[in-house]
Amino acid sequence: MSQTPSSPPAVRAPALAVLFAVVFINLVGFGLVVPLLPFFAQSLKAEAWQITLMFSAYSLGQFFAEPFWGRLSDRVGRKPVLLATLVANALGYLMLAFVPNIWLAVAVRLFTGLGAGNISTVQGYVADVTPPEQRAGRMGLIGAAFGLGFIVGPGLGGLLTQPQLGRLGYQLPIFLAAALAALAAIGVMVFLRESRAKADPTAARPAFLAGLKDARTNPVVSRVLVVTLIYMAGFSAMESVFGLWSESRYAWGAREVGLSFMIVGVISVLNQGFLAGRLARRFGEARVLATGMLLFGASLVLQVLAPVEWFPAARLELGGLSLPVVQGWVVPIIMAVGACGMSLAMPNISAMISRASPPDRQGAMLGLNMASSSVARIFGPMVAGGLFSGLGHDWPFLIGALDRSGGGDGAECGAGHSQGR
Repeated sequence: MSQTPSSPPAVRAPALAVLFAVVFINLVGFGLVVPLLPFFAQSLKAEAWQITLMFSAYSLGQFFAEPFWGRLSDRVGRKPVLLATLVANALGYLMLAFVPNIWLAVAVRLFTGLGAGNISTVQGYVADVTPPEQRAGRMGLIGAAFGLGFIVGPGLGGLLTQPQLGRLGYQLPIFLAAALAALAAIGVMVFLRESRAKADPTAARPAFLAGLKDARTNPVVSRVLVVTLIYMAGFSAMESVFGLWSESRYAWGAREVGLSFMIVGVISVLNQGFLAGRLARRFGEARVLATGMLLFGASLVLQVLAPVEWFPAARLELGGLSLPVVQGWVVPIIMAVGACGMSLAMPNISAMISRASPPDRQGAMLGLNMASSSVARIFGPMVAGGLFSGLGHDWPFLIGALDRSGGGDGAECGAGHSQGR
């Protein structure tokens, strides 16, 4: 018996604020631990390849959790799934703070990744309670929470880390991440009402990674999925070894690493908000994507080639104000160039896929793109850890730059097919 479609239920302003907070806290929690994770793992006597496994484990958990939680929320409702994932996040961070060895730390990161895979549930809630004409704006708020979380998280994590306190100095940001997740869970309990009725458990649902055959036969989508795989593998590889690389090259700690990633977040948000769309309209999505890939690759090479002795520690005199400047101060500037490239690439990947896909297959193709990104974030850090341990600390950046040039060529090939459609 079919039901007549009804208008979305009225949504209170606190509910949207809580949804924004859920996404923001996911990214803040992730960002809080990114700068300190390599140094925290070193306190557990971990090798470089073991440290990068912690990044891969988190992404592996997200890869399986995102579709699982999304489907479960369709069946039992959004609110219980959001509550369960936030509680899992809080427990995961607390367990990470007290792990006695690296292998338990890897297992805990896997568990935390399983709890972090709730973005599709948040998006489902927004779709449930928002009229179609307002969804783009409210989905944009979720995207803003992503960007803001990755700005605040790394900077806050770097500032809160206190190496002179020993292991406690690395635990403080992790405790904060756990507290934020618990606070968001309380917000879900108090402010969120369930947005949908339970679905029929016997109803047919699309298979996991549905649409893979269609993507393989689409020359634009198939190439852009490969570009996503290459691009995200390179970024996640750099992200996982950057702390170790900067420590070995410039004697940096979590504070310098966190502030550098904060700069990446700021540049990415500004570029995506004000520049990427304008450039795509003027020069075409594929050309801007290829340029972004090449910029990111060039930044990796420049980080390696910048002579250490050219950028010593110094003091910056600004009138009566004297500011210390760390050794290797050029690295955040180079990373800003790479952030420009990344922020040009990401939105144009999605745009090219949606343009090259039939309207009734766009969701499936974009879902495959997210899956490709997740796979890259699993294997990118693993490869980077092996290169760092086996060949030297510069090799993950050099191999990543080589991959970026190949990704740029793939984007240009996609452009030719797209124009021929």
